Amino acid sequence: MTATDRSIELINAAAQAAADKLAHDIIAYDVSDVLSITDAFLLASAPNDRQVKSIVDEIEERLNKELGAKPVRREGDRDARWILLDYVDIVVHVQHSEERVFYALERLWKDCPELDLPEEAKATRGKAAEHAQGEEAAAAEDIREFGGEVL
Repeated sequence: MTATDRSIELINAAAQAAADKLAHDIIAYDVSDVLSITDAFLLASAPNDRQVKSIVDEIEERLNKELGAKPVRREGDRDARWILLDYVDIVVHVQHSEERVFYALERLWKDCPELDLPEEAKATRGKAAEHAQGEEAAAAEDIREFGGEVL
């Protein structure tokens, strides 16, 4: 069994919406062979809680406006560290970068086929690592600027 055309349409729209809101490391898996409850997972991350919420809001708005799809469940809003949107056909996970590393959902689904995504979504791969390196460099510069040592 493979993901339905509807699932792929939803995944692509959600991935594009996430990319438009500068999500990091967008990836989608066809989980239809191993799960009976959904066809596909979309994973995306962001470096802060506010951006996680913004990405989720954009995905929800875009899927409703363009495809008439509304999630049957939305979880994780309070802390905005990991928000899940369940559209039955697909499940969208938008995580804070720290949660993304800790829970490593890619490891769980690595045996499932990866779904092709729009180019803008593919271009987000590796952005979390780039962002982390930039943050580390900025922190080191701040320390040097104030006469401290970088450990």
